[in-house]
Amino acid sequence: MGRYILRRFLISIPILIGVTLITFIFVNLIPGDYIDTLVNPEISRATRADFEPLRQQLGLDKPAPVRYLLWLRELARGNLGFSLNSRKAVTEEIGLRLTSTLKLTSSALIFAILVGTVLGIVSAVRAYTPLDIFLTVMGFIWVSVPVFFAAMGALYLFALRIPIFPVAGTGPAGVSDVPFYTQVYYYALPAMILGLERVAAFMRYTRSSMLEVLRQDYVVVARAKGLKEWTIIINHAFKNALLPLITIVGLSLPSLIGGAVIIEAIFGLPGIGTLSLNAVTQRDYPIILGVNFIGAIMVLGSNLLADIAYAFVDPRIRYE
Repeated sequence: MGRYILRRFLISIPILIGVTLITFIFVNLIPGDYIDTLVNPEISRATRADFEPLRQQLGLDKPAPVRYLLWLRELARGNLGFSLNSRKAVTEEIGLRLTSTLKLTSSALIFAILVGTVLGIVSAVRAYTPLDIFLTVMGFIWVSVPVFFAAMGALYLFALRIPIFPVAGTGPAGVSDVPFYTQVYYYALPAMILGLERVAAFMRYTRSSMLEVLRQDYVVVARAKGLKEWTIIINHAFKNALLPLITIVGLSLPSLIGGAVIIEAIFGLPGIGTLSLNAVTQRDYPIILGVNFIGAIMVLGSNLLADIAYAFVDPRIRYE
């Protein structure tokens, strides 16, 4: 088991380095740099040449390969660099906002797993009935609706027209120590909207996997022994239908992180999504690299946890 986990961990290291390289290449392909955001002829007569000393001070005059190697050197020391805009450490900037994003994405994932799995089991047990058809149609609708459209529609309906949820923020204005139940109240609507698409995916995968398992001989034998139907479904069928569900759960984190950028912007949440959006408009390359590096770690970590979960669910993987 230990060798299996170690092998999976070692595979993640070159993938992580490759992600940082690709991110750095695409960031440098963006026209302009941080100095261009400071040059605004409508406000002042300052030109790019006036900011040349600042450009040299920030190291933007060095070739791109040199800057990438310098960034890797600082990364090896546990340092993600400094923000070009705020001059603060990137780790500090991300640390102030990472908690909010983790609360949003974890809440959305838990909501999607619970609701999607239950609806998938119900859909498989009641296969080809009007209830199954209704859930299938709703699943296709949930997948088809863009997350920003669903967020704005939910915000208008459940925060403005029917004021059930707050419009924005993570707590009451001016309150620093927000109680847990208040945070749940403020994160509920954005988390449900972010997890809605995943609900449809989990429901369809659970239904498909359950339908395949329910046709197996051991399920027929369990019914012949007189076991209760829900005992058969939960203890026999669902346990053996977990592997495909674990796969889709492990692959859900990238889409959740991408959706969090939009959700945080719409609901005014101070997460790394809004931080990355501001960094892109300001050409703050260290922030962009740091956010993508942390996101890559989260994605690879979720895949590693999924591989470990495989080993616990299926002993054959553990002993290979």
